[in-house]
Amino acid sequence: MAATNSWLVFALGSAFFAALTAILGKLGVAEINSNMATLIRTCVIMAMTLCIVLMRNEWQPVHKMSRYGLLMLVLSGIATGLSWLCYWRALQLGDASKVAPIDKLSVVLVILFAVIFLHEALSWKVLLGGALVTAGVIMIAW
Repeated sequence: MAATNSWLVFALGSAFFAALTAILGKLGVAEINSNMATLIRTCVIMAMTLCIVLMRNEWQPVHKMSRYGLLMLVLSGIATGLSWLCYWRALQLGDASKVAPIDKLSVVLVILFAVIFLHEALSWKVLLGGALVTAGVIMIAW
């Protein structure tokens, strides 16, 4: 696989681990409050990421980082936290086979937001794919 397509390996890895996250998380929130579960997971993610940054020698002083970039990452972190809190509560209350597909409506929202805020092109393939994702979510979850 060419280096230019290495994003695909990581995207597939993301999908695989997201699927494991739903299954393992559903088992975990059966035993532990969803907010506490989010805290535990966040601590694990933080420790794991810290180890990766340190091992790869990628630590950067905050004062050398872009203020705009930091602001966007802080806002992204807030959005991630809210997403996780909602996701884990939904998993605690509902079936993983219904919660996970509804969560994937984020794909359709990313397409919409990318067109509006990032001015990405909306091709017929992307439009059709978004419609198929939406139809799939509706078929699976309802």
